[in-house]
Amino acid sequence: MMHQLYPQVMHPYRYELNKDMHIAAAHFIPHEAAGSCANVHGHTYIVNVTVAGDELDESGFLVNFQTLKQLVHRKLDHTLLNDHSDWFDGHDPNRFPTSEVVARTIYETIQRYLDTLPHKPTCLQVFVRETPTSYVVYRPKAGER
Repeated sequence: MMHQLYPQVMHPYRYELNKDMHIAAAHFIPHEAAGSCANVHGHTYIVNVTVAGDELDESGFLVNFQTLKQLVHRKLDHTLLNDHSDWFDGHDPNRFPTSEVVARTIYETIQRYLDTLPHKPTCLQVFVRETPTSYVVYRPKAGER
């Protein structure tokens, strides 16, 4: 596996965790502005999730790497992203599974889980690389975390 460098988020936390995932998935963007991306096509997405916090849980984890993988990889790998109506609502134009929306939805899913933990880690960013030359970074605005 080739190691990647990701945009860094400045933060005041003691711990920062990064989890990489490769997700093989197809999608299409049902909109006239999508051009050829309106056709079904696939990618091997590279996803990086950054989580930070000051406290560790009782097992010494900020968050278990395996849990992050279960929340994202198990759900999306080897699927047609458009079939995930529970994640992407096709009636909302901001919910087509573009890389931007995929990154935001991964963030929302992970942060919902983190909010249940007593030591309250936070998701700082989600990086989604769709092709070798195109990627998206989603970060919540200050005050949204």
